[in-house]
Amino acid sequence: MSAATGTPPDPSVVRVPGPWTHRAVSANGIRIHLAEYGPPTGPLVVLLHGFPEFWWTWRHQLLALGDAGFRVVAPDLRGYGDTDKPPRGYDLWTLAGDCAGMIRALGEPRAHLVGHDWGAAIGWTVATLHPRLVVSLTGLGAPHPVVLRDAVLCDPLGQGRASRYMAGFQLPRLPERSLRADGGARVGRIMRAWAGPEWAATTDFADAVARNAEAMRISTVAHCSLEYYRWSLRSQVRPDGRRFTREVSRPVGVPVLQVHGADDPCVLDTTMRGDERFAGAGLTHHTLPATGHFPQQEHPTHVTALIGAHLHRCDG
Repeated sequence: MSAATGTPPDPSVVRVPGPWTHRAVSANGIRIHLAEYGPPTGPLVVLLHGFPEFWWTWRHQLLALGDAGFRVVAPDLRGYGDTDKPPRGYDLWTLAGDCAGMIRALGEPRAHLVGHDWGAAIGWTVATLHPRLVVSLTGLGAPHPVVLRDAVLCDPLGQGRASRYMAGFQLPRLPERSLRADGGARVGRIMRAWAGPEWAATTDFADAVARNAEAMRISTVAHCSLEYYRWSLRSQVRPDGRRFTREVSRPVGVPVLQVHGADDPCVLDTTMRGDERFAGAGLTHHTLPATGHFPQQEHPTHVTALIGAHLHRCDG
């Protein structure tokens, strides 16, 4: 797996040892790797990561929620980690189908969805397209996909400027090479730019950067992870994108919790609050001061408590 030789790591490097169990399930035509912890009879909680990470972003919540009695699974999304990396399917239609299929493959009728970044966008999409599978929704670091699109268009100097990094991901091949170069050093630069300074000064941050940089160097992960962004932009002028917007532009029928960093440079707090129009069953919004784009890692105890309280309310 040597970064010095440029040899891509084996996908198994993401199977970090711990009290959790690593397994794979088949869903929506692919094999999905996940880490699982907690009693098998507990209510299912699915933790969906974002860019530029893998399931490891949820290490704190995986254990704490499992110890609280939930059956918790943290998958690698399509194209990431030890999950399959097919050449297609990096649109929210398919990604939501992956999540829905995984819930069924785990033998559960419904699940609580908790998502960060792209995982939050997937969670909103599952709650809209597969409503019978969702008990509650929690989103961190990203709003409803239609809310983000509208904010970029209507507030070009605000959310549009905050989202400008996505434009650079549209170039062919060059962004992939930059993510893999120098042992994945750009992953560290991205995370440092997006994180709050308090967490960025810790050894926990350094460990997360090292693991995410290594995972990004797994063969084709850089390309697959960027395909999410390419679909997001290009679909706006394609029929499937317009149809997607129509299909998800209705309120969800489950309670929604949002946890957002006040200093998140990628998504403005005003943008996140726009989710109220789609939170048909009610929205609870928490803005955390001195927090960047990774609240679940920057303040794991507080964020896990907020998530746990939300899950218990919805189960009650």
